[in-house]
Amino acid sequence: MKFIKLLLLSVTLISNAAFAETMLVKKQKFTTKNFRTFNGSVIDTVNIGWEAYGTLNDTKSNAILITHYFTGNSHAAGKYNESDPLPGYWDAIIGPGKAIDTDKYYVISSDTLVNAGVYDSNVITTGPATINPRTGKPYGLSFPVVTIRDFVNVQKALIDSLGIRKLHAVVGPSMGSMQAIDWAVAYPEMVERMVSVIGTAQVDAWVVAAMEKWAAPIKTDPNWNFGNYYDGDKPLVGLIQSLAMITQEAMHPAIFNASNPNHDPLSQGPLNDIYASYPVVDWLYNAAKARTELIDANHILYLVRANQTFIAGYNNDVAGALSKITAKTLFLAATNDLLLYPAMAEEAHELVGEGSQYDEIDGQWGHLDGIFSIETKANELRTFLEQ
Repeated sequence: MKFIKLLLLSVTLISNAAFAETMLVKKQKFTTKNFRTFNGSVIDTVNIGWEAYGTLNDTKSNAILITHYFTGNSHAAGKYNESDPLPGYWDAIIGPGKAIDTDKYYVISSDTLVNAGVYDSNVITTGPATINPRTGKPYGLSFPVVTIRDFVNVQKALIDSLGIRKLHAVVGPSMGSMQAIDWAVAYPEMVERMVSVIGTAQVDAWVVAAMEKWAAPIKTDPNWNFGNYYDGDKPLVGLIQSLAMITQEAMHPAIFNASNPNHDPLSQGPLNDIYASYPVVDWLYNAAKARTELIDANHILYLVRANQTFIAGYNNDVAGALSKITAKTLFLAATNDLLLYPAMAEEAHELVGEGSQYDEIDGQWGHLDGIFSIETKANELRTFLEQ
């Protein structure tokens, strides 16, 4: 984790060297009542956090929505305080004079339902760890299964509350790309441009099975207790295993191995003791353990299911759904992505057809190139948004 944080910091400092001023932002809260989910359930009260960068113009025509990735949140750019060690995850491309120029655009980013980081003081979300007002206890597994479409519909309620009738663009990486695509399908009259970064228009059987591996360690942890652990010991062993798996599968072997250059297959500990672990395993699991302070196990399960159920349009006709898109579209895959591999984005691009653009981000991070290497496509993003 320390290595990843330091690398994130170095990438950010290098990419932002030309921008001396720090963009300070604040978290805001949005509430909607009696929210009906895609599967027909009703959530009495939904609260989500959101941030905005830049200024909404008089005609409310310059808004861009940023939709975040699986374990991300609404903190896409800027800092809450000057002393914050790191800015938001896409600070390299969001801000004054950057690709998503806050001198031109009013950029909005919101936390999703069932956000992983429910214990982060800068995250506002509603999910299994939220107190059910009818019982005075956490929802647990009584919370309804939610989908990417539900994330989109909560965002639409937020956008509507701001009086915005049309979005200049919707842009998002990974799980955020699914939201961006579904925005363009569900509300074509509202979306003028859509950018899908390291994404897909439908989750295939391979990815569904892969993501189930993220859920399995939590479900098999005795402390999980079928989701009823809020008054007892949390399923930390399962959560650590899950987060370790998520981290490794989002990285390409090249960067993973470069992060552990001194790995020795014949280390004396593992060679002589079946209980001993390799330093690389300790590195990975310690990084995962550090994240458990902010992340809830049930929320991971609900995010997994939201991703597993994703298909643009939600009618088992992805080609028909993508044909409804009227927005200009740009698909940015990561060449070395082993999680949502480039062919998935390329297929979506081809199904959208005429007017769609496709490009790839080259780098060693794999899936994470959509976060860490996004600045390499800054010019392409800027040009696309100005078209």
